[in-house]
Amino acid sequence: MSKAQPALVALVDDEKSLRETVGLALRREGHRVALYPDGLSAWEAFARELPDLAILDIVLPRLEGLELLRRLRGRSDRLPILMLTSKVEEFDKVLGLEMGADDYLTKPFLLRELAARVKVLLRRSALGSADDGEGESWLEAGRLRLDLRRFRAFVGEQSLPLTVTEFHMLAALARRPGHVRSRQQLMSEGYPFDAYVSDRTIDSHVKRMRRKLVSVEAGFDPIETVYGVGYRLREE
Repeated sequence: MSKAQPALVALVDDEKSLRETVGLALRREGHRVALYPDGLSAWEAFARELPDLAILDIVLPRLEGLELLRRLRGRSDRLPILMLTSKVEEFDKVLGLEMGADDYLTKPFLLRELAARVKVLLRRSALGSADDGEGESWLEAGRLRLDLRRFRAFVGEQSLPLTVTEFHMLAALARRPGHVRSRQQLMSEGYPFDAYVSDRTIDSHVKRMRRKLVSVEAGFDPIETVYGVGYRLREE
């Protein structure tokens, strides 16, 4: 996101009235807005230039929302992505989080709730790209190395691609290996600006982190589940 201009928020939804209403609300919040009626037209635009934040409906013509999410994550692990779902799409909601979505909203939703979620995601993204040269710079826990200024993670010397949400949560675990972090504590770390998410959302993010860790180094899964309590990073 350029410091010289407002954030560009892209909304992909096939409901014209929703696009127009949400677009107007986002512009009133000071954002630039790009609206797309289907997944394919959005992907063609994103292939040229990524927005600062993407809002994707799960059910889209021409290219489904989950496939669009997968392609976007192939291009960027840092792009904030908010999924829109209906009440009957519980499976797709969880699948979207496991595929790398940062958050979701269930239709129908209040415009002020959407605006609040967008604000949270953009602020977290800005924190992840900031490098003010102050404070703690690196965090190490066993084979894990976290660059706290640039939001980069490594297993040994191998880069570990994480979303901003995942980075916050892994850093929370890495700061005190062996100590249990409750889902509420991880929620506070991953969503530090008072956004509420469910326990299931936290579990989905942890599941995705585990897959990434194993993909970088076979058999490497230092995150332990403490049933009924939360998670901890295994002490090495």
